[in-house]
Amino acid sequence: MNKYELLYIISSAADEVTRDSIIKKFSDMVTADGGTVENIEKIGMKKFAYPIQDRTEGFYVLMNFTSNPTLLRAMEQQMALTEHFVRKMFIKK
Repeated sequence: MNKYELLYIISSAADEVTRDSIIKKFSDMVTADGGTVENIEKIGMKKFAYPIQDRTEGFYVLMNFTSNPTLLRAMEQQMALTEHFVRKMFIKK
């Protein structure tokens, strides 16, 4: 098990219910795989330095968790399929 930090951005077009369901979806993926979510910080709406997907702002979320390295690939695949998902960045601690 490794410790990771995941920073991701949800589109500003997503309402609060949609944002919460996306956050829950990825934290549930960690726990379902046997990992643990240490904390989830909802940073909030921030302006981008440049437009991404014709948007100028997005909702930032920071999640610290412990999991197997194989989970990262599955999470990346789900993020690619998830509507309202803008960007992601995994960091191994």
